[in-house]
Amino acid sequence: MSKGRTSEIKINVELDVNSVPERILWTATEGAQSEECKAVVLSVWDGKTANTLRIDLWNKDMQVDEMKYFVHQTILTLADSFEKATGEDKMAMTMRDFCDYFAEKMGLKGQGQN
Repeated sequence: MSKGRTSEIKINVELDVNSVPERILWTATEGAQSEECKAVVLSVWDGKTANTLRIDLWNKDMQVDEMKYFVHQTILTLADSFEKATGEDKMAMTMRDFCDYFAEKMGLKGQGQN
C-alpha cells in the first residue's frame, strides 16, 4: 500500500495566567497563515474503545449569543455529516427539526442564522 499525502491541522491556544483561553488560532497545511477563532469543538472517534473523545474551547471574549449560534450551527452541520455518512435522511431531518426548536427557544429565528 502506497502512502498518500498528509495534511496537518494545528490549533494554538494562548492562555491567560489562570489558564483561560484568550486567543485561539488554527491553521491547516493548505492555509497560508493562522486564522483566529473564538471557539473550537473537536471530536475524535477512538475505534479501540468505541468512545468519542472531545475538546471544547472558547475564548473569554466569546459572547453568550455567539455561543448559541455556534451550538445551533454545529448541530446543523452534524446533521449534514450524519446524513452523508449513514444515509439516515429521516434521522437527519429530525436533528434539523430539533435545530428549528432550539433556534426558536434561543431566540435565533430571524437574526441571521444559517
